[in-house]
Amino acid sequence: MHFNLDQATDLVRHTLVLALIVSTPMLGIGLVVGIVVSLLQAVTQIQEQTLSFVPKIVAMIAAAIFLFPWMGHSLLEYASSAFGQGLFQ
Repeated sequence: MHFNLDQATDLVRHTLVLALIVSTPMLGIGLVVGIVVSLLQAVTQIQEQTLSFVPKIVAMIAAAIFLFPWMGHSLLEYASSAFGQGLFQ
């Protein structure tokens, strides 16, 4: 298995872009839930640490369960294209 510099650079770039695309929805959901909880904490003046942590974790786990088919399809599509191009032979 020999890579030239262009192939290795393209492989790393595509991998990082795919990781960014796949992780963005879950991180966005965690960000939105964190902002909503922070606003609620500021309005009610309740400053409990677990109040901000638990809803974010629950929302991100729910998002992972909901988005798993799309994430799995994206990763499988990338892997099949990488193996189909003969990069890993």
